[in-house]
Amino acid sequence: MVEAWAQNDHKDGKMGALRNNGLTIVLLLLFGASIIGQWIAGWHVQVEDAQRHGEQVLSLSAYSLSPEFLSSVFENWESEFLQMSAYVVLTAFLIQRGSAESKDPDSPPRDVDLDLQASKPGAPRILQSGPIWRAIYARSLGLTLAALFLISFVMHWTQSAKVAAQEAIAHGEKPLGTLAYLGDAQLWFESFQNWQSEFLSTAVLVLLSIFLRQRESPESKGVAAPHSQTGE
Repeated sequence: MVEAWAQNDHKDGKMGALRNNGLTIVLLLLFGASIIGQWIAGWHVQVEDAQRHGEQVLSLSAYSLSPEFLSSVFENWESEFLQMSAYVVLTAFLIQRGSAESKDPDSPPRDVDLDLQASKPGAPRILQSGPIWRAIYARSLGLTLAALFLISFVMHWTQSAKVAAQEAIAHGEKPLGTLAYLGDAQLWFESFQNWQSEFLSTAVLVLLSIFLRQRESPESKGVAAPHSQTGE
């Protein structure tokens, strides 16, 4: 009997973990499937291009570390982290009345007196480490996302510079150095074409959430909520 209860508790624990972390698990599975698809499809494109030009064909494993693949990966990550960091910071200061994606301008400030709130049950312990750590932690999400953007941008820039240098050598031209490539139009064309789509999609979400609903989603107001209601 005891063993049966233990097995049931173990099973319930697993199901609880899956239920409590389902959103992250599904998103990571979708990410994994997508990046594997990009990796394999990109390798086939590289093989076809190399055969067409009589160049060396990379193996699948070699392609995974190639500047072509890494540049394309970090080019996309860069725009995503830029969009998220900008959104997190801007929503702290700006509002869109009626949007589920905006804080309510008529609500009282949520994060005042953090030194007092630090003593509340369940509050992160770092809040008790003094005013400097409280100030850093109070902005840690935006700072971390901004750092991930900068890291992704540097990786995109340096790997794209290697791709451009390879193409220049193949055409008998003098390649640009990595620092010089920072001023090249190709790098900024690759960046801006992704940045603009991220900012547009975020603006569209902010505006559509005023008038449209998605039942039970925290990114939407309640289905019966008035259009003028701001926030979830």
